[in-house]
Amino acid sequence: MIIVVNRFLFRLWSGSKFSGLCLWPFIIVQDPELKKDLVFINHERIHLRQQAELLVLPFYLWYGLEFMIKWIWHKNAHRAYRNISFEKEAYANEKNLDFLGQRKFFGFWNYL
Repeated sequence: MIIVVNRFLFRLWSGSKFSGLCLWPFIIVQDPELKKDLVFINHERIHLRQQAELLVLPFYLWYGLEFMIKWIWHKNAHRAYRNISFEKEAYANEKNLDFLGQRKFFGFWNYL
């Protein structure tokens, strides 16, 4: 896990509410203080595991397709984002810092 601070990347998406993102094998944050936030980092580490399980590129394709389907369904981008199976798993377990040690392979499948 490599944590990178890059404020410029987040300025590209002006108005973005994201504090960080996970682009395997990096966790990219806009504020250096987030590197100390164990819950936030755990959320992103869950995404790293999901990406590794799906061999990275299929993760991004699945994520984008699921987002588009849920955006059409919910007619709301934020609601669509929160209902992506990968995000549901990460948000549901981000406070459990031992989660990755207990997580079953393809655990996101339970959140579809």
